[in-house]
Amino acid sequence: MNETERARFRADILARLEDLAAEDTLGRGAQSVVSLDQQSVGRLSRQDALLNQSMAKASQSRRDRLRTALHAALDRLNHGTFGECEDCGEEIAHKRLELDPTATRCIECAFG
Repeated sequence: MNETERARFRADILARLEDLAAEDTLGRGAQSVVSLDQQSVGRLSRQDALLNQSMAKASQSRRDRLRTALHAALDRLNHGTFGECEDCGEEIAHKRLELDPTATRCIECAFG
């Protein structure tokens, strides 16, 4: 992988991290504590609020896992191992990395 390709992957990973940060900001309000006062909020509305809160927390967890994987991809870029299969050492297809820069295995090792 040449320097131009590494720079393009780095920019893509950083853009994805920025998108995650923006999603975090939007999702913070949905994770707030749900009011227990059934006089101000009906039982079904409260159940909906609890469900929404649960989904927001699950989305946050997914974003946290993706953020960790993206930072690991940046570390591999910095150490010159980005795009190498962790199992066989062969190069991971660029199309695969474009779709998922967190991929650490080639298609053969991942699904073979």
